[in-house]
Amino acid sequence: MMKISTKMMMLTTTILSTLLVLSSENWFSMWMGLEINMLSFIPLMEEEKNLMSSESKMIYFIIQSMASMMFIFMITVNPLIMIDENMINYLPMSIITLSMTMKIGMAPMHLWFINIMKKLKWNNVMMLMTWQSIAPLYILSNTNNNILMVNMLAILSALIGAIGGINQTSTKKIMAYSSVNHLGWMVACVLYDNETWMKYLIIYSLMMFILTQSFKKKSINFMNQMNTNMNTKTEKISFIMMMLSLGGLPPFLGFLPKWLVIQSLMNNECKITIMILMMTSMITLFYYMRMITPIIMMNNYINKWNIKSSNMKMTNMMNLLINMMLPITMIISMT
Repeated sequence: MMKISTKMMMLTTTILSTLLVLSSENWFSMWMGLEINMLSFIPLMEEEKNLMSSESKMIYFIIQSMASMMFIFMITVNPLIMIDENMINYLPMSIITLSMTMKIGMAPMHLWFINIMKKLKWNNVMMLMTWQSIAPLYILSNTNNNILMVNMLAILSALIGAIGGINQTSTKKIMAYSSVNHLGWMVACVLYDNETWMKYLIIYSLMMFILTQSFKKKSINFMNQMNTNMNTKTEKISFIMMMLSLGGLPPFLGFLPKWLVIQSLMNNECKITIMILMMTSMITLFYYMRMITPIIMMNNYINKWNIKSSNMKMTNMMNLLINMMLPITMIISMT
């Protein structure tokens, strides 16, 4: 196991490297921030020394290095990018876009992301899905992109993220495909509205933090463990609401970012993109419903010691409150 001091240092450098990318004024310092971020996150992946941990670190290092090489190569061969990003050619900017989509695990470069997710602990899964997406998405929003190419990548991610999760039984794999789908939603509006994808990422990160902590506390790694590890009815209701919120079902909080993305795309007349994103959202709701069906349909026996030792009442109440935040704020604003 890693020392607490080492873990804290790596966590601090991971956060600071992302802040370096966000505050950069030139492309080289952005590249430097991405490299520090990669080298800081790899030690955090080592929860325990086994073959799976080593393999996942190696895959992560190779993929991130390849994406960074593509990024720095395109910057160095195009000196004009340092003067003005609008002066760069179409092809190098497209390759920079592809390198960033590779870094965050968007389709069609998503297989490494799915492969790593099933081998990580829940804390690292949460970080990989949320914090590690901030810097590449920010660089993507600052590039002078081809609208058609970005829309195609967003649609492909939404489709693969929705269809890929249907046949899965591992909760980590389902969350990975779900993340690919949500990345499609974020990237769809990255060219039109910077605020929207940031709001989406913040709300998605909040939901994923609550969900991954619940999975971790209950040791849920597969779908057949869903019902057996739920102790009280409050926990069940809280979990059901969380999954429906993640699917973007109104009136839960997860509906708000999707609503904002739809508004942003409607203003820019991307009707086909909206239709595909909404249809894929329905497919993701299907596999979220598959996860919560055993909780709704089946009754289970609860041991007395589980009820006595259950100290999750406060957490469950917080989950319920966060998920119902959207209707509550709407009611307050209307009165």
